[in-house]
Amino acid sequence: MNISKETLSRARVLVVGDVMLDRYWYGAVDRISPEAPVPIVRITREEERSGGAANVAYNVATLGAQASLLTVVGEDEASHKLEALVQATGIRAHFGRDPGLKTTVKLRVIGRQQQLLRLDFENVPKTEVLASQSATFAELLPKHDSVLFSDYGKGGLAHISEMIARARAADKPILIDPKGTDYSRYKNASVITPNRTELAQVIGSWSDETDLQTKCDNLRQQLGLQAVLLTRSEEGMTLFDAQGPLHINAQAREVFDVTGAGDTVIATMAALVAAGMSLRSALPLANRAGGLVVGKFGTATITYEELFA
Repeated sequence: MNISKETLSRARVLVVGDVMLDRYWYGAVDRISPEAPVPIVRITREEERSGGAANVAYNVATLGAQASLLTVVGEDEASHKLEALVQATGIRAHFGRDPGLKTTVKLRVIGRQQQLLRLDFENVPKTEVLASQSATFAELLPKHDSVLFSDYGKGGLAHISEMIARARAADKPILIDPKGTDYSRYKNASVITPNRTELAQVIGSWSDETDLQTKCDNLRQQLGLQAVLLTRSEEGMTLFDAQGPLHINAQAREVFDVTGAGDTVIATMAALVAAGMSLRSALPLANRAGGLVVGKFGTATITYEELFA
C-alpha cells in the first residue's frame, strides 16, 4: 500500500525525548604521541549533526511529514547549535531550558576512516523543567496525529507515563523506542520497538520463535500494548500483535553503517501511522527504510522518493 506525498505532508508527528548534539572531528593520523602510546590526530574538519530524538524528528521531516520536537536541554552553546540545526530542517522546536543541565554532546574523533575515540558530555535534567514539558505536551497533543517517544535514558522522559495517559485518552497512536529494563513506564502505548539485546534484557532470552512469541504476547498483555515490534538487524523485523507475529526479512544490501537505523525505522512508522496507515501496513515500508539507511554513513535519513522508488 502506497501513500501519496500530499497525504504524508499533512501527517503531523510529535517527537518527545532526549536530544543530543553529535560532533565529528575528522583528522589525519601521521604519528604516535611521544607522551603515550596513542595516535596524534591533526583535526582537519569538524561536523555537527542533531542526534537522539532530534535525529528521529529529522527522519520524520526528511520523509515529508510534519515534525514537532519537544525536549529539555541546557542553557549552553551546544543547545543553541542544536536548536539552529533542528529549525533549519523545518522541524518545530519546543526546547525547555534547564540552566543546571549540560546538553548531551557526543564527540567522535575519526581518523583514517574509523572512529578512534568518543567523548560524552551529559547529566540529568531537573524535575521542575520536566513538569513544564508536560504542560507543553498537553498543549501540542491535539495538533498532532501520532506521538513518538524517543527514550535514550538521559532522564528527559521522567514523566512519560503521564504523557502516555494523555495521548491514550486523546486516542493518538503512541510509538516508543524504549531504553532500560523497566518497561512498566511504557504501559498502554500502541507499540514499542526494542532491538534483540534490549528485549532480552526485559523478557529474558528465548529458545525459539514460539517461545519468543509467547514472551512477547505476555509482555503485550502485562503492559496493555497493541504491539511489540522487534528489530532484528540482519534478520529483519517481527511485529507481535493480537493477530499473531508478522515477520519481514531484512533487505539484503551492503551494510555501511547501522548508526541511527532504529531512528529511521520508528520515524517512518510514526509518519505513516500519522498519515492513516495501520502498523501492519507500515511495517514493510519501515523495514525498507531501515535497509536503505544502513547503506549510508553516519546517522542518515531517507526521502519519500527513495522509500517509494
